[in-house]
Amino acid sequence: MVRPADLARYRANLRSELDGAALYRAIAEAEPDPARRSVLMELARAESRHAALWREKLRAAGVPEPRFSPSLRTRLLAVLARRFGPRFVMPSLAAAEYADRDKYATQADATALSADERGHASVVSALAGGGSRPAASIGTDIARAEPWHRNASGNDLRAAVLGANDGLVSNFCLIIGIAGAGVAPRTILLSGIAGLVAGACSMGLGEWLSVTNARELARTQIAREAEEIEQTPQAEQHELALIYQAKGLPQAEAQRIAADLMRNKQGALDALTREELGIDPAELGGNPWSAAATSLLLFATGACIPLLPFTLSRGARVDWWCVGLSAAALAAIGALTSLFNGRSPSFSAARQVLFGCAAAAVTYGIGRLLGVTLS
Repeated sequence: MVRPADLARYRANLRSELDGAALYRAIAEAEPDPARRSVLMELARAESRHAALWREKLRAAGVPEPRFSPSLRTRLLAVLARRFGPRFVMPSLAAAEYADRDKYATQADATALSADERGHASVVSALAGGGSRPAASIGTDIARAEPWHRNASGNDLRAAVLGANDGLVSNFCLIIGIAGAGVAPRTILLSGIAGLVAGACSMGLGEWLSVTNARELARTQIAREAEEIEQTPQAEQHELALIYQAKGLPQAEAQRIAADLMRNKQGALDALTREELGIDPAELGGNPWSAAATSLLLFATGACIPLLPFTLSRGARVDWWCVGLSAAALAAIGALTSLFNGRSPSFSAARQVLFGCAAAAVTYGIGRLLGVTLS
């Protein structure tokens, strides 16, 4: 006897797969490029095969197949694809496929479909970013031709600037909030040091956990991919060929490359890890210890800036020195962010100072109110 919850799941899965097949066919009909149309039709056929599994389960349970009508989302995306072209809707489709890539991972009777869904997410992502040439090649050409793109990939610089900014803003607001309560400069200094240590440790631990979890997840996914290569090599080869075809390679060449890669299981695993999972097997997300140390040091560096005036003076104007030094540091950080946000240094600096000082003003007001109330 099939449980009502399972019957409901069968129906939901059937509707989802039929919707996917209808959407892929509609987009394929609007696609002028024969190679891309072929990939989309192959995805539609795969969704139809998945639908057949759930249809058969309903039939075996003695339940008639529910009447199907494409969802509003499917009809809307189909209209947009016909009106503006398939490339207009591909980013939305890629995001949806990525969100659903593990929808069968917890369904024991659908493990055979889970690998297909992850493969579809990779194929659609490649279609969303690809044309007749690989997207990476196009991006490289743009970067060479247009100098303002050359500074857009500074991920390390971005992380460093934002890490220091976190320390600066959080400790600046903490110190000004305590100053608003009217406490002695020595107490403010001790509180700022405590905030620096606590915040730096929190940032370091958080970064360590983040990178460690990412590495563990990557290892789990790679192990699952290795099992799928052992159990269903033809299906994995087919998915790899579709990914290369979606990136712009001719069908025959994509199939040849995929077949060559599958002859070496380790090479196939590396390729599928990169292309299907988007993971660099040599990196696995980086070193958690170096990431933690870097995050801790960057936060501490930023948090030291508003503390400096209190280490050098105990005078009546030390609060204003803290505000002035922190504002100058905010302006410098804002100017640095212009290297990767595309805005002018003056605009970025002014915006950073405005928001940082506004946050400090709020904490000062709260500290002032609490200080009066508690006293």
